[in-house]
Amino acid sequence: MIGELEAALRGAAAAAGVADGDFMPGVRTSDPRHGDFQANGVLAAAKKAGRPPRPLAEAIVARLGPDVREAFDVSVAGPGFVNFAARPALLLAWLRAHTSPDDLARGAAAAHAGETWVVDYSSPNSAKQMHVGHLRSAVIGEAISRLVSFTGARVVRDNHVGDWGTQYGKLIWAYKRHLDGPALGRDPLEEFERLYKLGNAAAESDPAVMEEARAELVRLQAGDAANTEIWRRINEASLASFQGIYERLGIRFDVTLGESFYNDKVEAVYSGLSGSGVSSESQGAQVVFHPEHPRFKTQPLIVRKSDGAANYATTDLATILYRCEHFRAGVILYVVDKRQSDHFEQLFLTARKWFERTGRALPRLEHVDFGTVLGENGKPLRTRTGDNVRLRDLLDEAAERAFDLVTKKSPEFPEDERRAIAEVVGVGSVQYADLSQNRSSDYVFSWEKMISLEGNTAAYLLYALARIRSIFRKGGLECPDPAAEAAADAPATPGEAALARKLLKFADSVRLATETLSPHFLCLYLYELAGEFSTFYGADKVIVDDPVVRARRLMLCSRTLLVMETGLGLLGLRTLGRM
Repeated sequence: MIGELEAALRGAAAAAGVADGDFMPGVRTSDPRHGDFQANGVLAAAKKAGRPPRPLAEAIVARLGPDVREAFDVSVAGPGFVNFAARPALLLAWLRAHTSPDDLARGAAAAHAGETWVVDYSSPNSAKQMHVGHLRSAVIGEAISRLVSFTGARVVRDNHVGDWGTQYGKLIWAYKRHLDGPALGRDPLEEFERLYKLGNAAAESDPAVMEEARAELVRLQAGDAANTEIWRRINEASLASFQGIYERLGIRFDVTLGESFYNDKVEAVYSGLSGSGVSSESQGAQVVFHPEHPRFKTQPLIVRKSDGAANYATTDLATILYRCEHFRAGVILYVVDKRQSDHFEQLFLTARKWFERTGRALPRLEHVDFGTVLGENGKPLRTRTGDNVRLRDLLDEAAERAFDLVTKKSPEFPEDERRAIAEVVGVGSVQYADLSQNRSSDYVFSWEKMISLEGNTAAYLLYALARIRSIFRKGGLECPDPAAEAAADAPATPGEAALARKLLKFADSVRLATETLSPHFLCLYLYELAGEFSTFYGADKVIVDDPVVRARRLMLCSRTLLVMETGLGLLGLRTLGRM
C-alpha cells in the first residue's frame, strides 16, 4: 500500500515541476484522526525548490491519478502534509484480496526480493547450559529472520557456536581425571560445567595443572585422536541439549558452524591482511590499527597473538569471508548484546579496509544489539544464589505458571490439553515479553506482568485468537468460507471500519519492524489490532439474521484471525485453537 502511494506521489510531484530526486514522499501510517497514511515529504522538497510547501502539496495532490482518488479521500493539512483516508471500497477490496498468509506476504515481499541475508544469533558456548542471557539473541534473531524472509530475502540462519578455544584444555584435563560417568549419563551439560569449573580452579591455583591443560589443548589442536574424541562428545551433547530448547522456542537454524569450523581458514585472514597492508606487527603480534578512529587509534585489533594463536577477531574475519564467498551474503546481521559494540565496530572497520584493498564487495554488516534482562531489583536477572537463571528452568516455570492460568480460565479442559495449552502460552509469554520491548533497552522480567490476560502480553493475544475461533466453532462455520464471504459488502459501522483500517496497515507494521530490525513494532501493531477487534466485537454482533451483514462481519473476523496468526508466527510464537 505504501509503495503504491509513494510511486503515485513521485509521479504527481514530477508533473508539478519538482526536480527528479528532490522528492522523498515519506509515506507512513498515520494517526487515525488524520486518515490512514500521511506523506510528509513535501516540506523538504519545497525547501529545496524554494517554494511554499502548502501550495506545492496542493499542486501534487491535484495531479494524483484517478486510481488513487478512487481508493482514498486525499487532503492537505497544516503546512503541507498529505493525508490519505481509505474509502470503503478499498477496504472491501483489501479484505477480499487477502485470504491467506501468501496473500499477506505478497504485500510485503518486494522489499528484499533477491537479497541474501545471513543472520548470526543465539551462539551459545559448548559445554555450558543455556541461561537467560541467551534468551534475547535467540528470540530476537529468530523473529528478525522470519521478518526478513517474509519480505522476500533468502535468509541463512547461522548458529555460530563457541566450540573451540583455551577452555577446552582445562575441560579435557578434568574430563580425563575427574569424570563422573553416571552424572554424564543423567545430564551431560551439568557434568561438563562441573568439570570445567573444577579444571579452571585447579589450573588457576596450580601452575603445573595449567601447563598440563595447555598441553591437552595443544594435543587437541594437533588432531590427537583421544582429545578430539572427547571434544566431539562434548559438542554433540551440547548441541543436543541446545536443540531441546530451540524446539520449545520454535527456532531452527540452516547451519551450525561453530568457531572450530574456521580453524583451518584463519591463514587466509593472516595472509590477506598482511598482503594488503591492512595489518602490521606490534610486539610480536599481528594487529590492525585504525588511527582515524578516536577510540581505536591506540587500541589495535589483534588478529594473531604473539604466541601465534588465533582469537575471536581472527575467527570473525574468517567467518565474514566465508559468508561472502560461500553464501554470497549481501547483508550479515550479528544479534549480540550491546556490550560487544566496540568489538563489532572495530571488526567491521577492519573488514571494510581489507575488502576494499583486495577488490572485494563488502556486504552490509550490522550489529543488532540488545539490552539486558533485569530482575525486579534492577540488576541482571539471577537466581537467589546469584547464579545465572538457566533457560530450561525459566521455560519450565513459565509453563507451570501458565498452567495455573489456564486451569483457572478453563478448568473443564482435560489436564493433558491444559498442559499442552500451558506450554504454548508459557513459552510464548517469555518470547513475547522480550520481543515487545525495544530491543536496545534493558527490561525488567516480571512473571505477574508477563503471564496475564491483561495488557500487551502473549496470553492476551492468544486468548483473542481463541475467542475468534470460538465464533466459527460455535456457529459450525468454516474459517474462512469464500462462498459465504461472497455476499459481504464494504464495512459500514464505525467498529467495522476501524477494524478494517487497522488490518489494512499490517504490511506497514511488517515494513517498519523489518527496516528497523525491531520486532516490538509488530508486537505493538498486533496488540492494537486485538484492541480494535475487541471494540468491534463488543459493538457489532457477528451472527445476525441479515446475510450481508453477517457475511461482512464474519469476513472481518476471519481476516483478523489470519493477520494475528501470521503476525505471531513472524514473531516465532505458536497459536491455539482454544484456550
